[in-house]
Amino acid sequence: MKTPFASKGFVLGFGLDSHVIMSQEVQYTEDNIRSLEWQEHIRLRPGMYIGKLGDGSSADDGIYILIKEVVDNSIDEFVMGGGKTVEISVQNGSVTVRDYGRGIPLGKLVDVVSKMNTGAKYDSKAFKKSVGLNGVGTKAVNALSSNFTVQAFRDGQSKTARFTGGILQEEGQLEATTARHGTKVVFTPDATIFHNYRFQMEYVERMVWNYVYLNPGLSIYLNGQKYFSENGLKDLLANNLSGEVMHDIIHLKGEDIEVALTHAERSQSEQYYSFVNGQHTTQGGTHQGAFREALVTVLRNHYNKQYDAADIRQSVIGAISIKVIEPVFESQTKTKLGSQDMGPEGPSVRAFVLDFLKTELDNFLHRNPEVADAIQKKILRAERERKDLAGIQKLARERAKKANLHNRKLRDCKVHYNDIKHDRRLETTLFITEGDSASGSITASRDVQTQAVFSLKGKPLNCYGLTKKVVYENEEFNLLQAALNIEDGLEELRYNNVVIATDADVDGMHIRLLLITFFLQFFPELVQEGHLYILQTPLFRVRNKQKTFYCYDEREKQSAMESLGGKPEITRFKGLGEISPGEFKMFIGSDIRLEPVMLGKEQIEQLLEFYMGKNTPERQEFIMDHLKIEKDDPAYVG
Repeated sequence: MKTPFASKGFVLGFGLDSHVIMSQEVQYTEDNIRSLEWQEHIRLRPGMYIGKLGDGSSADDGIYILIKEVVDNSIDEFVMGGGKTVEISVQNGSVTVRDYGRGIPLGKLVDVVSKMNTGAKYDSKAFKKSVGLNGVGTKAVNALSSNFTVQAFRDGQSKTARFTGGILQEEGQLEATTARHGTKVVFTPDATIFHNYRFQMEYVERMVWNYVYLNPGLSIYLNGQKYFSENGLKDLLANNLSGEVMHDIIHLKGEDIEVALTHAERSQSEQYYSFVNGQHTTQGGTHQGAFREALVTVLRNHYNKQYDAADIRQSVIGAISIKVIEPVFESQTKTKLGSQDMGPEGPSVRAFVLDFLKTELDNFLHRNPEVADAIQKKILRAERERKDLAGIQKLARERAKKANLHNRKLRDCKVHYNDIKHDRRLETTLFITEGDSASGSITASRDVQTQAVFSLKGKPLNCYGLTKKVVYENEEFNLLQAALNIEDGLEELRYNNVVIATDADVDGMHIRLLLITFFLQFFPELVQEGHLYILQTPLFRVRNKQKTFYCYDEREKQSAMESLGGKPEITRFKGLGEISPGEFKMFIGSDIRLEPVMLGKEQIEQLLEFYMGKNTPERQEFIMDHLKIEKDDPAYVG
């Protein structure tokens, strides 16, 4: 039977017998044409402005982008000489940002935060290398906040405007004030858009540190604590080093460029921090590529040896910051620079970075021969290690190449993180599971567009203290490396979120530690860039005939029992495989709970040695002091 197409103006409904049971013509008139208000468009398509929404568990979640957009304007004021202090408060889900710049012109206060394409950065050459979004950023914050209040202080007067969801609720009158000039913004992210959000202060703190590293002389107070940097990128590297280095940090500065560089003693990977106009480009881009290329060129010329590029860059920990006129990024969230040139009339990014390092780095090495010797020894050591690995590496790569065609460990998704143009790339997730039962539940309930599953067989090898040779010799590690596509760095990482999904028991905890050790040992940048998480799944199901609660800890269980009253049925989930695919879908969907694996200021080497090294008396004492015995509750079912 022939059926008309929907595009012909018909909506079709089919019964089980495949017969058309309903036909209705769709009207298309002037009444169907609608123009969205500016705030409606932002609220309807927030991803176009702030990337993914999230709940705050990831550093690139929308709530942090909201903070950044407001602070960026304060930073621009500092760059223009308008105030050396910014105060930020994050309390009870709300954010306050106060700067002491020139203050928004009072007559344009409402327009600046609520009219698209309104700003001060379009015609001013001074703002060509600014941080802000040319008048878009604060509008997005306004539209996506349940409460947004802006107050400007200027020339002894102040004015306040208050919005809800981008809609003006109150515009105050001019008032006399003795307060210092500047701008104050208070906002609360809209909980109907950012579900169950919470601010991870570690992420906010990292953002603040990046601001002061890139703006020496700027003081930022976060919840009363002062953040300040005298030495810029040199301080960034010094504060983020997790182990010993082979030489002192090289710190070079020029017009529109700053570079810091050292080599890790133990790490075998490359690690870079890159910035453009104050924006942290976590995905790198043309400037980071130019930096890597220039290092190879300059060091080959300095030593007059054609060393392998991989040997030169092994163990590099570097940071680069450049200022580009009207930069072009490859995504809305500005995490990867796409600009080929420094400006409309400037040199290429590649030539600019190379020329700077050819002069400054080469001069530094001539003036500091002990550093030059240390780098050459590192290169020669890397060369020996590479040659020792060559045979096994070739076999492993061939194995991985075959696995890419059919990786039995991997159930892949369709979208990947390195699909720069795809609007769902930030959602891409790889679940690393233990055993077939757990992977079966996740596989059956996942979103095949953005969620992939990698299944482990038993406990992985404890690789603490081992060389990278084990990554190629161990089939599971080699296939995991291939699945993530991180052998040569993070630039082509295939998943934004790498999630360890293990049972919430002793064995599951052990597997978590073994996997975290693997990543810290060989791919620490994956952790440092905020890509590694632990999946939180419910420990208990509490229900009666009317309601069901899923509880993640004892406190939630007790609350659910009180809510239901009587004698509810309580199930203790002993493993992920016990959760049905239908239930699991709820736990890895929009309300997924992820615990980020974050690195503090602790020495990673010391931590790994204590927890994953030889069975020392110190660790035995620690275990004995903290040993707890849990007794099964007879009320539990299952």
